[in-house]
Amino acid sequence: MLSSGVDTVGGNTSRKKKCPSRGKRYSKAQKEEILNFAQANSVEEAADKFNVTGSSIYEWRRALKRRGENSGTAEGEIKIEDQAEDRDKRIINMWRQHPGFGPSQIRNMLKRNGFKVSVGTVRHIMEGNGYIPPTLRRKEHVGRYEADRPRELYHLDFYHFYVHKQKQCVLFIEDDYSRFIAGWAMAPAERADPVIESFEQAVRRYGRPEGVMSDRGSAFHSWRGLSRFEALLEDYEINYYLAKEAAVNGKVEALNASFQKECVTQTEFMDLTDAARGIGRWVEHYNHRRTHHGLGGLLVPADRFYGVAEQSLKKIEQGLGADTTDLTSIDRRGLDLFRVVSYGGQPQIWLMGEKILG
Repeated sequence: MLSSGVDTVGGNTSRKKKCPSRGKRYSKAQKEEILNFAQANSVEEAADKFNVTGSSIYEWRRALKRRGENSGTAEGEIKIEDQAEDRDKRIINMWRQHPGFGPSQIRNMLKRNGFKVSVGTVRHIMEGNGYIPPTLRRKEHVGRYEADRPRELYHLDFYHFYVHKQKQCVLFIEDDYSRFIAGWAMAPAERADPVIESFEQAVRRYGRPEGVMSDRGSAFHSWRGLSRFEALLEDYEINYYLAKEAAVNGKVEALNASFQKECVTQTEFMDLTDAARGIGRWVEHYNHRRTHHGLGGLLVPADRFYGVAEQSLKKIEQGLGADTTDLTSIDRRGLDLFRVVSYGGQPQIWLMGEKILG
């Protein structure tokens, strides 16, 4: 015969284990009491007194150290912050900094900064604070492709917007492999001059790309003869590809959509100078801090462009966070200063993006 809480086996009775099927949950106040007692006495005494494992106490201590808490508390006293409260605060702060981001993007940004949380939790917290999921219209993408290395293919396109009824056109030069913005320019109209100037700056700064793709806009292409931009590419011996459809040049079209959602609709520029400053800040953030779904969700364009993707992913998985600006500083990264290539069977030597022989 079985009685509640007692097993009878072969005439012997044995008490059932008191431990619950899942670990006991401790409140913020309980953890503070246990940690303070362990600090005043020892971890072993605290474990015996409060019926908690020593490994749990050590883990709570490590968590405090990782979060850098206890600043401003009385000497000898441990004060911890509720984990759920801390988590919610991190999510809301990140969302306020980037109101154009969705739950997945917020989760990726937090993980890149060393804080892990599920997408479902992020969505729940955001919806509880006013987030409304957008209605998505999905399209089938045909003919997907991706370059194999940085500077194999650049995409160029203009985006139009207004600054107090003044029409402006922003040109973006995007690397296909990394989605890195290698150059940009703002002008009142689609003209060849800003295209040529910004492209040459990108070549001087990052080296000569192997190919360039654009639409058939008049700033890039001429229906009669050779346009100024096409002549420049011919001088550099760069392959030129014309996109017959917008989807073929889709990566820079997606960049334009992100720029509209995250910069243009979120900021009211005072004048053209303020707009130029704001775009420059956004480009810097996009290249070095904004995680990209097209790169797996955790990488930023600079990770791939500078060849530090593996180092960044390793740091992220270790919970250390990744700062690409550190990995790509002049003191730590290698620059492609000298290159020997074969073009049409003829050897060429390039120095700092300029051909010196061949």
